[in-house]
Amino acid sequence: MQQILAQQALLPSGWGRDVLVEVGADGRIAAVRPGAGAGQGGALRVGALLPAPANCHSHAFQRAMAGLTERRGAEAADSFWTWRRLMYAFLDRLTPEQVEAIAAFVQMEMLEAGFGASVEFHYLHHQPDGTPYGELAEMSARIVAAARTSGIGLTLLPVAYRFGGLDRRPLGPGQRRFGNDPDRFARLVEGAAAAMAALPADSVLGVAPHSLRAVPPGEIPALAALRPGAPVHMHLAETVAEVAEVEAALGARPVDWVLENLDPGPRWCLIHLTQMRPHETRALAATGTVAGLCPLTEASLGDGIFDGVRWLGAGGAVALGSDSNIRISLAEEVRQLDTSQRLRDHSRAALATPGRSTGRRILEDAARGGARAAGRGAGRIEPGAWADLLALDTAHPDLEGLAGDTLIDAFAFAGDGAMVAEVWSAGRHLVTGGRHVRREAILAAYRRAVRPLRAEL
Repeated sequence: MQQILAQQALLPSGWGRDVLVEVGADGRIAAVRPGAGAGQGGALRVGALLPAPANCHSHAFQRAMAGLTERRGAEAADSFWTWRRLMYAFLDRLTPEQVEAIAAFVQMEMLEAGFGASVEFHYLHHQPDGTPYGELAEMSARIVAAARTSGIGLTLLPVAYRFGGLDRRPLGPGQRRFGNDPDRFARLVEGAAAAMAALPADSVLGVAPHSLRAVPPGEIPALAALRPGAPVHMHLAETVAEVAEVEAALGARPVDWVLENLDPGPRWCLIHLTQMRPHETRALAATGTVAGLCPLTEASLGDGIFDGVRWLGAGGAVALGSDSNIRISLAEEVRQLDTSQRLRDHSRAALATPGRSTGRRILEDAARGGARAAGRGAGRIEPGAWADLLALDTAHPDLEGLAGDTLIDAFAFAGDGAMVAEVWSAGRHLVTGGRHVRREAILAAYRRAVRPLRAEL
């Protein structure tokens, strides 16, 4: 039994003082006792304890591309689509060993940033020419191996990808590593399930139709049925060009088509949603679907601005992810989400409510929504939940003397990972004193993996 004594802790009922949290050997919170006092001799003492959100959307391998795609190409204008061509050229060189090392490094950075779990949207399945590996789920097994190294709670989402667009054109050179027909994809999911058996009990296997462009829309229900009750994630309404392609092929905008033809609900997480009209925002929020937001990547790629004011006003659920992993920072994802609303609407504190400050509302909602998106019983500090916990360093100069919502706001709007002191994932104490317990080994493996990739640029 681990014991954590927090001077202040964000509980489902609000802020508590002198809170003793007991974590069982199974990784779940066994007891929460506010007002416990200072006489708990064996407890680890922390300043402020929060639920650690799951990182709801990651393409781990893209971390090795950070900073490498900021030059203008020959086209008149750079965009998501020109960036995507560069990404395809990069991934053609990745080996399974490199993917494993990069993924472990990404997961370590997530933990050090304050995330308690990772949801890997995993579409890099085959060899560069599209030939499967001897073990069909080899690449999924590498993500699992990375999670064994980092200790992070993993939700793995093998991605179904068949075509290069709604016209069903064949996958191009950069996409051949993604492709599977329905039968082979089902076998790949089975192989991923076998690999996941090596992970702790909090691990989850879901499924991800990549997008309306990449899989026949009529096949999406069958894909979701491969993992009954598990998370289903899909990119949706990310770019202007995507919306136009879907509308031309299906006769409806992406969100309207999904609402009319699928059954989105609490097990669904739709990623980005940066191109929604007001009626789509309100209608999709009402289904209980989680909006998987990646504000730093959405800004980097010029996707657009998610309508957080209208979505949250309609009771919509949100989760935060780092997507391309160009910068892994929980604080900065919170900040980017809010500041994008301010810039668009010429307002301040647009996402705050009378009872919750901006930072608290976003972080608290992201912890709850992230747990749902990950299929993970976490996101709250209460008995029975997985102990995904984040302790902030209240001795940090920018947190000195702060309490409650103001402390979270300082983390979100003035801080970064330097304020993260301790992190637990399902009770595994993986970050202490701000550093991952296996940092040096993970960092050394990452350096070995990326050195030859960058030498070829």
